[in-house]
Amino acid sequence: MLVKKIDFSKYSSVKIGNIFEVEVLSGNFGFFDGVIIGGANNILISPNPPKLGILDKEFDYIKFNEFGDENLGEKISDSKILSDKNLNGKILEIGALTKSAKIYNFSKKFNLSGFEFLKGIPGTLGGLLTMNAGLLGHEISKNLISVTTNLGEFKKDELNFSYRKSDIKGVIKSAKFKVLKGFDENLSLEISKKRANQPRGNSFGSCFKNPVGLSAGKLIDECGLKGYKIGNCGFSQEHANFLINYGGGTFDEVLSLINLAKKRVFENFGINLETEVVIL
Repeated sequence: MLVKKIDFSKYSSVKIGNIFEVEVLSGNFGFFDGVIIGGANNILISPNPPKLGILDKEFDYIKFNEFGDENLGEKISDSKILSDKNLNGKILEIGALTKSAKIYNFSKKFNLSGFEFLKGIPGTLGGLLTMNAGLLGHEISKNLISVTTNLGEFKKDELNFSYRKSDIKGVIKSAKFKVLKGFDENLSLEISKKRANQPRGNSFGSCFKNPVGLSAGKLIDECGLKGYKIGNCGFSQEHANFLINYGGGTFDEVLSLINLAKKRVFENFGINLETEVVIL
């Protein structure tokens, strides 16, 4: 078993956590009774986390497959340009460790539709699928065909995708998507403008899911918590649904802020906020 040490105060997007041993999963691995950390972009890790795992770099790839012959994949190098004719009858297979930026750049380079919303979204494909990541009505599951985990391959309709949720079982290894032509540059620019207004700093991105028809950030703001700090962490003055580590933040500070926001929002509006953050 290969194990590596990861310093979560440097590795995670919120820059909080200690140094922990993480099991590296490679090859045709089977049962794993821990938590996959991926890019640790929406993870808050405690001083006493569960068993942790990370995929080997072999799961970082993008390739085209033929329908009905999906084991014969062709990995595409940056130097190879595919014409529309080459894409006929293809599906796109992406490894779970592949970063969102790589997927976005690939789709733009080869004029593929359906991944424009990934611009500026951090994370790896495994995490994007688990949380059914999305923006402006677009979601990672939209053009999905199937997901392969250590428990087998599952069709999209078996996985019950919904807003920021899925029922994917096991450790995600890869996923297959429909190949749709026509990268939407206007959509990409619209998303860039939206993300330009988001707070900078060490954060999880959105801390809470938006309740149906409502804005979590607005609810937190109306409870007087916009800009509120505990220790070295606080809800951003720019957008209350962004919890920022201003430097030297701790697990307890973040957890206190999360619990405070939940308490205040429930007391004021009778709404139970759900975190997008995964607390380990």
